Amino acid sequence: MNVRAEQLSAQLGKGLAPVYLISGDEPLQQGEACDAIRQSTREQGFSERQVMHAEAGFDWNALLAEANALSLFAEQKLIELRIPNGKPGTEGSKALLAYLERPPEDTVLLIISGKLDKSAQKAKWYKAVDQVGVTVQVWPVDAQQMPGWIEQRLRSRGLQPEVGAAALLAERVEGNLLAAAQEVEKLVLSCAGGALSVEQVEEAVANSARFDVFGLVDTALLGDVPHLMRMFEGLRAEGAEPLGLLWILAREIRSLADMAAQMQAGTPLDRVMTRVWGKRKAAVRAGLQRHNALRWQQLLRRAGRIDRLAKGAPGNAWDELLQLCLMMAGVPLFRPVAVV
Repeated sequence: MNVRAEQLSAQLGKGLAPVYLISGDEPLQQGEACDAIRQSTREQGFSERQVMHAEAGFDWNALLAEANALSLFAEQKLIELRIPNGKPGTEGSKALLAYLERPPEDTVLLIISGKLDKSAQKAKWYKAVDQVGVTVQVWPVDAQQMPGWIEQRLRSRGLQPEVGAAALLAERVEGNLLAAAQEVEKLVLSCAGGALSVEQVEEAVANSARFDVFGLVDTALLGDVPHLMRMFEGLRAEGAEPLGLLWILAREIRSLADMAAQMQAGTPLDRVMTRVWGKRKAAVRAGLQRHNALRWQQLLRRAGRIDRLAKGAPGNAWDELLQLCLMMAGVPLFRPVAVV
């Protein structure tokens, strides 16, 4: 039986299956699904846990031997079989089929696998798992799905986010599901349930240095140079990594270069900005009105040079980063020399 990751808890509530297969490349969701199975087995008396790694040289006979072994200390056990590449091979397929023909009553088999392609899902061993037990395919959460995923997670933790709160947090974590989960837990601890406003999210994420980088970007785009200098020095004093700051700056410059090119091709500004989140529109608008597509491309090339400095080339990456921020803000760093 195939179920989605969010349906697994309900399935576990109906009773344990003899075998579970959790596959995919998204570590947070895969880890949480496995944790849910581990917790459910513990609650039902499966006090012994055996972990096996099916990598090169693995003896597949060990799986059948472990399944048939009697424990002196526990009557029920959980066997975790980890197949990183999702390919058990000929011997592994035979061993899994033999196991699934008569799964032990006192054992739950948890198979943890990397992403399985269509050919793997047509294999006999996979079909046998799906028939005898439960299969869960974990899929990455894309940018469009992230606000909904965050909102659902907030609500599951007892918070009621107002419109825009989940979208703001999604923008800040930049597709990093683990970071999103961590920030949700911080909000749960700080807000103690109930309504969650956009202002509360802004205040919470501003307490983390990694999120101040986003504020630095918007401050540069708005051209607020005194505030920009204070934020930049604050990040530097707190030990922020130049490459981390550069990554955010380069991503924003690349996006602005693309939007500026669309405007140059005749697309109206308001249409270009349709995907910009509400409270960022003023900053992005100011940046697009300040520099044209060519100038944003020049700034992007400068970011490339800073990347080399941050990785060991001669020069001071922090000084260059400050100059890049000031250029984004429209500060003329070098005055032209008058020709006499």
